This record gives sequence, C-alpha cells and structure tokens, in this order.
Amino acid sequence: MYLPPQFAAKDPTIALELIRAYPFASLISTDDEGLPFVTPLPLHLVEEDEAGGGGLTLLGHVARPNPHAGYLRQRATALAVFQGPQAYMTPRVYPDLTRVPTWSYLAVHAKVQATFIESFDDKDRLLKHLIHDHDPAYDPQWRALPEDYQHKMMGGIHAFELRVVDLQCKVKLNQHRPESHAAMVAAYEAGNDNERALAGWMRRLGLTGQGA
Repeated sequence: MYLPPQFAAKDPTIALELIRAYPFASLISTDDEGLPFVTPLPLHLVEEDEAGGGGLTLLGHVARPNPHAGYLRQRATALAVFQGPQAYMTPRVYPDLTRVPTWSYLAVHAKVQATFIESFDDKDRLLKHLIHDHDPAYDPQWRALPEDYQHKMMGGIHAFELRVVDLQCKVKLNQHRPESHAAMVAAYEAGNDNERALAGWMRRLGLTGQGA
C-alpha cells in the first residue's frame, strides 16, 4: 500500500494488536484471469516464540465450494488486509482555512504464503482457535457433537496456514499536522465508536497537541 514515512507504524506491536482486535480480514489473491479475488473471513494470529523462529502465521478456512482455495493452491502468495478504526476528519480542525477534508485510519497489510491443512486433527485445532477467539462458550458443544458430524463439517472446508512474509502497518492520524491534534482528539472523542477509538490511538501515540 501507499505508505508515506510519517504514517508507517514505528512500533511492530501495533500491527499485532490491530490484527487481534480486528480479525475479520479480506484475503486477496488473483484468479485465473489475473484479477483480484477477495474473500472476507476471520483469521487467527499465531506468534511463534524465538525457538520457533519468531515468525507470524494466520489461520483460517473457506467453504469447500469457494474457488479461492483453488487459486491459493496454484498461487500461494496472497495478501491479508485488516482494517482498524477509521473516520472522516473535517478541515475545520485546522487553525488556517486553506485545508481540505481527510480520512483517518489504521490498517495492516500482511503478505502471506498459503499452506493447506488436510488432517482432521489439524483442522480441529484450527477451528478451536477460532472458537476460542469468538465464542469460547461454544467449545463444549463442539466437542460433544457426534464424531461423524464433525468429520462431515471438516470435509466442508478448506483450511490453511498463511505464513506472514511481509507486514505493513499504516497509522494515518495527521501526524504531520501537530497544530490540529488537540482539535482532532476533541472532535473524535465526541463522536461514534470508530471516532472514539481513533482518539484513543492519538492519545496513546502522544498526538494530543499538549506540551508541544
């Protein structure tokens, strides 16, 4: 993505926090005509320890009829996009009038290499990660389902690991306009959930206009 230096996240943990907080990603590959093919889906982040190489892997699955699995088998490189909080910002926050509207947002783009998971046990492990992320109270019910039903459900998905080979994190919060930060924070704090989340990120990153 277009990533001006002032908007590139300096702290690598920001990308990981965003992936975990906003796990519903867009997985983007190319189809057989060379056009983008996009599947929205939840992904689970696995952060390996130093002994495991310290890498990052995303776990997910698509329905068996989804042609995306076939595209990934032919062309394993893909892009997973995670969209964090985002909102409009009025030029009224600037002390001078010769400014234009903008949009604030946080986003992560992960370039990945896909490997498919075939065994029942490995698919089961993947699904339990996703259940734990989004509905842990459902776990006993899943475990209690008849084994033949579980196998049938596993047969209805293509499961995969997406090894992260490159990670970009964009934090676009008007870092280059410090004269507007205090007004931006005040405007966002009075807004909706997305806007309040952006105000929180501005405060966390010290973009408050105070003490400048």
